[in-house]
Amino acid sequence: MLIVGEGNSGAQILAEVSKVANTSWATVKDPEYLPDDVDGRVLFDVATARYKAEKEGKKFNPKDYNLGNIVMVPIVKEARERGVLKTKGSFKEFTEDGVIWEDGSKEEFDAVIWCTGFHYAMSHLKNIADLDAKGKIKTEGTKAKNTPGLWLVGYGGWTGYASATLIGVGRSARATIKEITEFLK
Repeated sequence: MLIVGEGNSGAQILAEVSKVANTSWATVKDPEYLPDDVDGRVLFDVATARYKAEKEGKKFNPKDYNLGNIVMVPIVKEARERGVLKTKGSFKEFTEDGVIWEDGSKEEFDAVIWCTGFHYAMSHLKNIADLDAKGKIKTEGTKAKNTPGLWLVGYGGWTGYASATLIGVGRSARATIKEITEFLK
């Protein structure tokens, strides 16, 4: 299983999936981690301070905290202890059954979980799926219409109501799990 993305989603999904499957982690840059004592309350306080500063037209200095860095929640700490949080860097391209890494080596994967943020970018899938004029893949819910075995989760109204939010993606993910389970039978 290949997990793509160096943010919180990538690290947390890698941590969970690596407990039940062989995984590799692809990232464009080396992941950066927040100190172990930084939790949701700290991030909320930093985000609130940033919002207030921007609203008042002031400069915001987040000190040592970059809100994009990985939060060391318990599952990520546990993955660190197991030695799982190791990136293989980025890959050059997809093949029919895997990827070609930057060093030219090839690796096969049964599945890829793409965790790369809030903007869709589908050009990496152009060899396996039809992209429309906007660069999107036609879907029915989260299932790609013309590409068996491909689901897209977390793209807002495109793949499920509010699926770009934590609450909304839960609904989309549950529906997608049911669809994938049926597909694999």
